[in-house]
This record gives sequence, C-alpha cells and structure tokens, in this order.
Amino acid sequence: MRPPTWLQDTIARRFAVAVISTVAFTLVLIAAFIAIAGVWGREPIDTSALPKEAADMARIIQAAPVESRPALATAAMSDTIRVAWYPTSTPVSALLDAMPRRDGGEFVKRVLASSHARSVTLGRTSEITPGGQKPSIATLPSIDPFLAVQFGDRSWLVFTALHRVWGLSEPERWAIWLFFLAVSIPLHSVRAAHRLASPVKQLAAAARLFGTNPGAPPLEEKGPLEFRQVIRTFNEMQAQIRKLVAYRTTMLAAISHDLRAPLTRIRLRGEFIEDEEQQSRLFRDVDEMQAMIAGALAFFKDDATAEVVTMFDLTGMLRTIVNDYADQGVTVTYRGPERAIFQGRPFALKRAVANLVENAVRYAEHPELTLDFVPEALIKVSDKGSGIPEEALEQVFTPYYRVDKSRSRKTGGVGLGLTAVQSIVQGHGGTVRLRNRSSGGLEASISLPVSVPA
Repeated sequence: MRPPTWLQDTIARRFAVAVISTVAFTLVLIAAFIAIAGVWGREPIDTSALPKEAADMARIIQAAPVESRPALATAAMSDTIRVAWYPTSTPVSALLDAMPRRDGGEFVKRVLASSHARSVTLGRTSEITPGGQKPSIATLPSIDPFLAVQFGDRSWLVFTALHRVWGLSEPERWAIWLFFLAVSIPLHSVRAAHRLASPVKQLAAAARLFGTNPGAPPLEEKGPLEFRQVIRTFNEMQAQIRKLVAYRTTMLAAISHDLRAPLTRIRLRGEFIEDEEQQSRLFRDVDEMQAMIAGALAFFKDDATAEVVTMFDLTGMLRTIVNDYADQGVTVTYRGPERAIFQGRPFALKRAVANLVENAVRYAEHPELTLDFVPEALIKVSDKGSGIPEEALEQVFTPYYRVDKSRSRKTGGVGLGLTAVQSIVQGHGGTVRLRNRSSGGLEASISLPVSVPA
C-alpha cells in the first residue's frame, strides 16, 4: 500500500517543512530572548501602573470594615494584578513583619503618602522565607516580586503583577520580532534551497559526466520524489544509450574485421594476373582498403573511454613523444613547464597528441609542441607549412575526410586520425581547434579542463 502523497518526500512537502521550521525557529528565538533578556527587558515595577493602582486600592480597602476586606481584595483583582489581604494573625503577616526593611526610594515614599498606610514593602518571596524554608503557595504569593502595604491594624495588603510587559515600546518590540524573523527566514531559505538544488546539481554533473564518459555509473536515486523519478528516467536512458553505442561499435568492428578475409582472397587471386600494371593497381586498392579497415578497427576500439582516469605528469608524456621522434632523427621542439600533474587518460591523450605531431611531421616542417595552463591545460602543435583551406578547418574532423591537395593518399592516412583526436579530447571534456597561422603553417590547439571526471 502506497503512503499518502503528503507523507512522501516531495518538493511540496519540503517547502511546507521549510515554512513550518522557519516559523517554529522564529518562535524559539523570541522565547529565548524573553527568557534571557527578560530581566532588563521587562518594565520596572516602580515605573509601572502598579504603584498608583496599589495606592488607590489600599485607601479603599483600609477604609472598609475588616470583614469586607477579603471580598474587596478579590474584587480588585484583574488579569494583570493579583490582590490578597492577610490579617495580623496569618503566617504571611508574620513573615512580612519579620522581613528586613529597606529604603525603597521615592517609589515607596510616594505609595506610602498616597495610601496613608503604616508601611510599604517592596521585595521578593525569597527574602521572607524563615529558616531557609520555602513558604507554601497557599500562604504566600507565588509571583515574585511583590508590593505589600501594611495598614494601621498591622494587617497586610499584597499586590503582585501577574503579567508584566517589556520595558520597551510596542514599535521597539515589533522591531525585535521582525529582526528575529529576518534572521530565521534566510537561514531556513538557504538550507531549503540547498536541499532542493543539490539533486539538480547532481543530475547536471551526471549529464556532463555521461557526455565525456559513456561508461559512467548510474546516478544514485535520492532527493524529493519528483527528482528521484527524473533520475530514474535518466539512468534508464543512459543504459539504453550505452547499449546502443556498444551494439553499433560491435557491429561496425565485426564488419571491418570480416572484410579482411575477402580482401586477402582478392590479393591472392591478383597474383595470377599477368598484366603487371593492372596487378599493381589492384594491389594498391587492396592495400588502401586494408589500411582503412585497420584504421576503423583502431578507432572503434574506443580506447579513450576504456582507459581508467589517473594522475600523471603531462609534461613527461609530451616529452616522451618528442623523444620518440628524436630517435627517428626528427626534431620536435617542446616549450612548457618542467612538470605538470594532470588527471586524465594518459595513453589516449598521448595517442591524440601523437596524431597531431605526426601530421605536422608528415605534411609540414619544424613541428613545435607547447604546453600552457590558462587556467586550463592548453596543448598546441604548430608547424611551418602550407596549412589547409579555411573552409576545411572544421570538415577535417569528419571521418574519412581528406584535403586532397596536401593530404594525398600516397602519403598514407585514411582520414580517421583527426576524428580520433576529437573523440579523445571530447572524452576528457575538452575541445580541439585548428587554425592557419599568419606566419604560415597550421596550429592545432587542445584545451582540457584541469579536473576530469572519473
């Protein structure tokens, strides 16, 4: 049985939780402020309305008969003030009589003069606790502090403020509440936005990773219900694409492999041709087809995605290419840092750069290899030659495309070298571009991000 939608982790539920948590956190902040700052935030009792009300009530109750005083005290109580009259014989009167007197200042003198009482005491319940014993709630006011007025017959009228507002004006109190709300909303909004944006970032990163590495693992299904459904669909699509690419690669590789057998038979039958010119043409066509098949098989191996990503010295890899050509008597100049740690697929990158250097050696002069970080890794292979037509700068990356004027079939190559270079570079999340140099020659630049996803 599926749980109700509002119980599932959905985007709507996360928004609701964010709003509720914001309100709750604001209330907690306000409660904490009241509890911690209430000592100075509350209105002092001597500046409140209690002294004037106490003086007026004391005059009325003192003038009334003794038997009427309890009823008058009860009638004088309100939602904010508690009033209680204690005769002389009660324990509370005894405790108030025993409480040490102190100078209450102008406030006590003003109440004493207005109420015509014998004495006025302002204190706390803890000050009238005899022998350290806590007085009973039934015999003492439970609210602290209190104001006690003693009549001429030594009875006591005790006033306590049940609810005391802050010693701040209403606009100031609203400003404090709004401040707490302004603090709470950004905190929870940022947290809620982060929780909602995290699955989106994860999905975007997975899409980028799949674009550079078709063998990337499926994305973990987490986040709100809607995002989990999108991620599940993305994983299914990724699996289907991977299956189709694998099927296409296997099929093309099988076709290229199977073509070798009939080509071998054609070559054997060509040995029986008596016309040497026709025989030479036939063998040349067979060799060309075999070279094309060999190039196709190498391309379809897909080395760029099968190799594991690792950390390696990019400078060392480039110097290896330079040294390989030096062993063949070909000078390739290198300019760049002495050491550059890079994360990627070293053998695939070496194959891509080597293809570019081979083109520069075969079709031009003075090949030069440079490496810069700006801040991406930028590898340039330049030469001094005739270059290629401007309209062919993009077309040369098309499989089996050749610029006939400068890339003759007699010099080798089947038109898959630059296609393989582009595939490898794009597999690292980079780009490859060609341009004709103003001083003559061609420049191929490979731009690679410093960090490549595994």
